[in-house]
Amino acid sequence: MRRFTLVLIALVPLVVFAVPASGQEKVPTDEQVLNIGHRGASGLVPEHTFPAYDLALKQGADYIEQDLQLTADGVLVVLHDEALDRTARPTEESAPGDCTGLVKTKTLAQIKTCEVGSWFNETYPQYAKPGYVGLKIPTLEQVFKRYDKSTNYYIETKSPAASPGMEEELLRLMGKYELLRPAAKHWRVLIQSFSPDSLQKIHASAPELPLIQLYMKSDSQTIQATLDNARTYAVGIGPSKEDVDASLVAAAHERCFDVHPYTVNEKAEMQSLIALGVDGMFTNFPRRLDDVLGRNAVSNDIEAANRAAEASRDCRNGTQGSAG
Repeated sequence: MRRFTLVLIALVPLVVFAVPASGQEKVPTDEQVLNIGHRGASGLVPEHTFPAYDLALKQGADYIEQDLQLTADGVLVVLHDEALDRTARPTEESAPGDCTGLVKTKTLAQIKTCEVGSWFNETYPQYAKPGYVGLKIPTLEQVFKRYDKSTNYYIETKSPAASPGMEEELLRLMGKYELLRPAAKHWRVLIQSFSPDSLQKIHASAPELPLIQLYMKSDSQTIQATLDNARTYAVGIGPSKEDVDASLVAAAHERCFDVHPYTVNEKAEMQSLIALGVDGMFTNFPRRLDDVLGRNAVSNDIEAANRAAEASRDCRNGTQGSAG
């Protein structure tokens, strides 16, 4: 879907070179490429915090990503790791053990005593700011309340087998905040997981929602062997950037899949993947991808999501030529 178009002017083909010349940052292409803020602008700001999301949107992200964990009392919080230890630090409000160990063993009240800014200042002193100290782990509901329908969400169910009820709570919150229809019709919410079972559970409850099958680092041929099965419930794939080659992109597009590799932080990598025909990518540095896309970046993230949804539907309905 959304492949290159040959334009004829005075019977002379206009050749579009997707590989940039030396020193050129922008990749000329007519194709839309979604800019997905990986944990927000997490290369510059503590991941999965409101400042990280705010900066990602300011820097051109079309989507902000949320990794989900489920607390002991059934609340979805936004945190990448199953355990608190890497990013959480205790505060004066914390009791011993509140900010270490698995999220699923903690109540929301315990988790809300932790702060998730100090670790970033310690790990990345070049980007450290005093204001990051004290940042809290948001709940998914807080994220929905803050941004409502002003942006697009890219949500991952993390380790769902160890957190029964995660999918049901996600769908409940999407219903509460009236995101189910915008997700289905306009791709305002994309849901991804490494777990086929989790995605199939969501598909069984809400078959209209757009789902993305994630893949651990593997290889192109192994991923391609799974695509026919994934097509029964998903609209796209999320491979590791190292596994993306021309044959994988072609096989995915033949099945009307979007291809959204992770995590792409260097401009040279971005340029190469765009040249291969990917439809979007996760990055810790949305401004870098926005710079590479240049005039080809869609200025409005809502428009970007809607265009991606329309192109996917057109491909699946056969109203656009086959991908490739």
